[in-house]
Amino acid sequence: MRLVAYLRCIGAKFLKPAQMELEMEEELGSHIECRADDLERSGLDRAEAERRARVEFGGRQRFKEEAREALGGNFAENLARDVRLSIRVLRKSPGFTLIAVFTLALSIGANSIVFALLNSFILRPSNIPNSESLYGIQHGRGHWMGSSYPDYLDLRDRNRSFDGLAAFSIAQAGFDTGESAVSVWCQESSGNFFDALRLQPYVGRFFHASDERGPNSAPFVVLSYSFWRNHFAGDRGVVGRVVRLNKHPFTIIGVSPPEFHGILLFGDFEIATPLVNQEQIEGQNNLNSRGIESVFMTIGHLKPGVTPAQAVSDLNSIGAYLRQNYPKEQAPADFSLGRPSLYGEYFGGPVRAFLTALMLLAGLILLAACANLGSLFTARATDRSREIALRLAMGAGRSRILRALLTEAILIALMGGAAGLFGSMALLQALNAWQPVPRYPQFHIPVYVDSRVYVVALALALLSGLLFGIVPAKQVLATDPYQVVKSGARETGRRRFPIRELLLAVQIAICAVLVTSSMVAVRGLLRSLHSDFGFEPANAMLMDTNLEMAGYRGDAVVAMQKRVLDGVGKIPGVQSAGLIDWLPLEGAHSNSSAIFREDTADLRTSNAAAWPAVYRVSPGYFDAARTTLLSGRAFTWHDDKDAPRVAVINNQFARKLFGSVTKAIGRHYKMPDGARVEVVGVVQDGKYASLTEDPQPAMFFPILQAPSSAASVVVRSHRDPMQLAAAMRSVLRSLDSGLPSYVESWRQELELPLFPSRMATIALGVLGMMGAMLSITGIFGMAAYSVGRRLRELGIRLALGAQRSEILQAALGRSIKLLAFGSAAGLVLGIFASRVLAFIVYQATPRDPFVLTGVVVAMALLGVLATWIPAQRALRLDPVTLLREE
Repeated sequence: MRLVAYLRCIGAKFLKPAQMELEMEEELGSHIECRADDLERSGLDRAEAERRARVEFGGRQRFKEEAREALGGNFAENLARDVRLSIRVLRKSPGFTLIAVFTLALSIGANSIVFALLNSFILRPSNIPNSESLYGIQHGRGHWMGSSYPDYLDLRDRNRSFDGLAAFSIAQAGFDTGESAVSVWCQESSGNFFDALRLQPYVGRFFHASDERGPNSAPFVVLSYSFWRNHFAGDRGVVGRVVRLNKHPFTIIGVSPPEFHGILLFGDFEIATPLVNQEQIEGQNNLNSRGIESVFMTIGHLKPGVTPAQAVSDLNSIGAYLRQNYPKEQAPADFSLGRPSLYGEYFGGPVRAFLTALMLLAGLILLAACANLGSLFTARATDRSREIALRLAMGAGRSRILRALLTEAILIALMGGAAGLFGSMALLQALNAWQPVPRYPQFHIPVYVDSRVYVVALALALLSGLLFGIVPAKQVLATDPYQVVKSGARETGRRRFPIRELLLAVQIAICAVLVTSSMVAVRGLLRSLHSDFGFEPANAMLMDTNLEMAGYRGDAVVAMQKRVLDGVGKIPGVQSAGLIDWLPLEGAHSNSSAIFREDTADLRTSNAAAWPAVYRVSPGYFDAARTTLLSGRAFTWHDDKDAPRVAVINNQFARKLFGSVTKAIGRHYKMPDGARVEVVGVVQDGKYASLTEDPQPAMFFPILQAPSSAASVVVRSHRDPMQLAAAMRSVLRSLDSGLPSYVESWRQELELPLFPSRMATIALGVLGMMGAMLSITGIFGMAAYSVGRRLRELGIRLALGAQRSEILQAALGRSIKLLAFGSAAGLVLGIFASRVLAFIVYQATPRDPFVLTGVVVAMALLGVLATWIPAQRALRLDPVTLLREE
């Protein structure tokens, strides 16, 4: 009978859904009526006959579902039915729905933001055509990309792997349109730069290799699109206009396309000039010297069919040629390739490591959210066990119920994903417009949101919905409707749902990992703000100048610098003032030199005793910077070009070359040109290239013996910084009103080197707070659920004389144990996971006693906060009231 009905229902496949339901209901009803008629003829009364017919036929709802599944062509209708049912169920529990959506919005939003950063920095870091084949040439263990201009020419002309190698460097120049001079970032490029990158101008034209006819032969300027819009209001008539760069006439010939912001990811260029005009931009021509790095980076597209490994082999053969023919200027270092946007592996390695770690931590946030929601869904399935049992008893299939639960989970996940993606887009737009260092408006964090970000957000939403939606599957599959309907939905055993406890322990461990990482970052940042840099930034003002921008040359540079120092030294309240060519942590890593022991005869770079950072300072600098003189003397104005060459070295240099500080004074060492330098003083160690570096050697030369037109004036004073800055600008205007300058405090100058640490601290702090919120809700949910399910038991215990402490132990003991075990596991994992922070955050260590204590206290407070309300509920139990209700 059922087979006939089944086949007739199959025939309804070609009917409309509503008509199919009607036909199916009529068919099933007719078969039941026929069987009831047969039973009635056998002697049963009509009511009993109909009852037996329905029992023999089985669950009508199950039969209808099997028939629908057999039709196979109504997937959309079934899905729509499940969605409608899920929406009705979720609307009945608005609190649960809002908490679940908010939890997923936080976790998916965090993952979307981190992936967008990873996508912008690593996966698609530039808008250059065919950027996947663009590489920068780096060499040595430090993955340095700088080189001399003659070396670049050899690499360009001798390689067989690149479709044109281009070079560029970075400098500041005074840009004067006739109204006022401003300081701009100038990208000095080889003539083939724009051609090698396959770029087309937005307005006008680019310069080409054919424009280069020797030093200072191509006085042309290409404006960046943003500089053109901001300074010339997008006037196309600017092409052909003559401007002055460092008092030299240059002709504007074109504007770069809007999507091109330069090679480097974090800093947009403002203008571009030919590299052969280096002397007019930088005041010196080093294009013929192999011992001076005139090229900041060499880049090019690989030829079709050439692999990076083949290109490296080709470059190493050229390197062998250079070492053989120019042994004094070439270090024995192999070449490698790196993505130029983050300066290859020099910056790319730490950035990639940090973003990867951040992505893993954001993934842990999502896992914690899924564990939280999985626990809530399990509790929700328990509360709905009677409903589920009744549906099973009425003939609904277990797969049908599981499908409904998964539909609810995926609906919540999609709503949470949409909310998280919307919030993350707003934050990313603000991040893209943020200028963290006001002095450098072109320095920003470019974040590009493309289809990858949307696809990843959708995938995370669907995956998370499946993860926490499948958690109660075992419980549903094992449900015995007869026992549930008979005994009710109360939990009878302490280990009825151990999966909830496992999920909670995982969630607490993840929270402890995040809290540990965030506290490590905070502790490292605090240390970086109060550590010994080798100088004291407090109460110090800086005035950056480059006399080349005002046309000063030769002896006029030194004379002007003396006048500047004399002028600022006379400002009331100024204690000391001095000059330095490069500020520590500003760029000393690009200004180092090989040095040799005094008895070294072969001055090849392979025989160098060290590669210290090089600084040129004036008398008074060490006092102004508060750099401690450990031994010997500081410089005086008598240490000029006519005096013997002298230097002040740091403690690390003294130990490395001479064994100790006391043995260094009066000793000599050699420079690459063979000149002997006498050590006249030793100062304390400091930080020169980065906050996280190990102690590095450094040497300071008198600025009179090694003049530098670019220098920062350091002024030490307790005066109000605003008033002092105004006085310093007034002094400079009185000396030369056409000289561009920038005045700021030394604390403000440190914003850029401290930027990675602060970003790491902010990011990890936010993730830590999110993990703490999830942990609180998870512990609270389990504790409240445990108390709520055992109210009758706890009431009986109270009635039998149990103490309040015993009630708390019974009600919250398992939650507290899970908190302790999960926190311990998370703390151990956090110690290992936080090691990556040492590459970015200064003195970051997870073994800091303050960090360990802070994590323990934080997790304890989270536990107290999460269990406070359930504990109060357990302590306020009235056994008489409970037993009366039972």
